[in-house]
Amino acid sequence: MKTPAELFSLKDRVAVVIGGTGELCGAMAEGFAKAGAAVALVGRDSAKAQKRLDKISKAGGRAEFFPCDTTSKSALQKLLADVLAKFDRVDVLVNGAGVNSPTPFFDISEEEFDKIIRVNLQGVVLACQVFGRHMVERGSGSIINIGSASGLKPLSRVFTYSASKAAIHNFSKNLAREWAAKGVRVNVLVPGFFPAEQNRKILSPDRVASIMAHTPMNRFGEAHELIGATLLLASDAGSFITGTELVVDGGFDAMAI
Repeated sequence: MKTPAELFSLKDRVAVVIGGTGELCGAMAEGFAKAGAAVALVGRDSAKAQKRLDKISKAGGRAEFFPCDTTSKSALQKLLADVLAKFDRVDVLVNGAGVNSPTPFFDISEEEFDKIIRVNLQGVVLACQVFGRHMVERGSGSIINIGSASGLKPLSRVFTYSASKAAIHNFSKNLAREWAAKGVRVNVLVPGFFPAEQNRKILSPDRVASIMAHTPMNRFGEAHELIGATLLLASDAGSFITGTELVVDGGFDAMAI
């Protein structure tokens, strides 16, 4: 039987973190690297990526930036080929790219709706097709799709975002059922309220007060507080966990009145 340290270790594994140039998934990428994984940091902003790569390198980890338009299947196929050329395998995939908008419902344009669905849902579906095939063929792998508190209960002011995340929750459970016997686990990591880049524009003082009133811990989460849950889902410690929604929200989902 493995020791706890061995269970949570990602030594000799490769993790692909889509959205890894952002705050939350960037922290997850650092966690993977510190647990021993080689990390493919995927995004569009090389400057943001370099800051994260420097942190990982300073801590003794191994990571490389791979630019990619994750709404394009051909771009994702090239990403997989590039990661395999560099690291030989993919053991973990995090789908964390996302966009948000507080546009009032009657003002949501077709263009805005299409963009949010394309990035938040279509990009995840395509990445699961491309990387999931590799994992199924190898007979092992862990996919972690980033959901949202709004995927469990719809939140005001973020209509399209909430719909896209609810779809991710449903889609992930369906894939988990499909691939469970093939050695590939699929789970949803559900952050509560973290002051991530995409959320700051909708965090007005009245909204912050409302969030705090519904969060028993009475504070926002910090990015590093997602690392433990991510490592559980990615490592052998979570070998019998698939199709779950792992909520990290300071008690928000448990709050009623």
